[in-house]
Amino acid sequence: MTSYTGPIDGLPPQTALHTGRAVFTEAYAVLPRGVMRDIVTSFLPGWSDTRAWIIARPLSGFAETFSHYILEIAPGGGSDTPEPETGAQGVLFVTGGHVTLTLGATAHDLAAGGYAYLPPGSDWRLHATGDTPATLHWIRKLYEPAPGIARPEAFVTSDAETPLSPMPGTEGRWATTRFVDPADLRHDMHVNIVTFEPGATIPFEETHVMEHGLYVLEGKAVYRLNRDWVEVEAGDYMWLRAFCPQACYAAGPGRFRYLLYKDINRHANLRGPGAFGRASGAAG
Repeated sequence: MTSYTGPIDGLPPQTALHTGRAVFTEAYAVLPRGVMRDIVTSFLPGWSDTRAWIIARPLSGFAETFSHYILEIAPGGGSDTPEPETGAQGVLFVTGGHVTLTLGATAHDLAAGGYAYLPPGSDWRLHATGDTPATLHWIRKLYEPAPGIARPEAFVTSDAETPLSPMPGTEGRWATTRFVDPADLRHDMHVNIVTFEPGATIPFEETHVMEHGLYVLEGKAVYRLNRDWVEVEAGDYMWLRAFCPQACYAAGPGRFRYLLYKDINRHANLRGPGAFGRASGAAG
């Protein structure tokens, strides 16, 4: 049965060495599971009995398109007004406990592995059910409309219900759980799960315009990030700027899996944040 690793409660003992694997560079950041402690959580307006690890947020000159939260929601906690940002879309991925996601008038019960896509303007509510806290990932991005392309619709599915798509020429050793059809231009972000069998690799240094957030759900690997080889394991987070070279070797003994965000299917912005021109409509 698949399990998903989350943050650690409490603080390390005073006898522990502080030296760890956390690093923030000009091209990437690594947040090991051990730094995602209670002391770095936040509470969110509109959410009750909920704490959040905010592990990515837009930063000028770094990764600019998305935010990534891990939420821990006590039984009965949650929100009737979860999304404060007009135009924001989201993905929810449950890693522990049970939640009820209400979309309009329809309630969906989600357990570990449950996945939901929420387009901008969605009428949604979320509450933890059961006797133990629920944990989930919430990835948010402002939706970028495109001429002649309709906005996507909400949907609910799960990791278990979605088949693996093997990468070409890998005999299934490297595969992706694609929750959205890559050819569906309505979507300007993908949040997928990537799976490597022991010994599998990304056999070249991917270097591309898409920003990434990678949360390790299971296993361990050695990841090439820019000029460095970095060891990562379940519960770690990698945050990659656009064009950061990246490759991977799955060390085993079990599978290596991560939840992956990337921006996709849109022209490169020439105005506004991250660009050199003035915002659209500004005086010349």
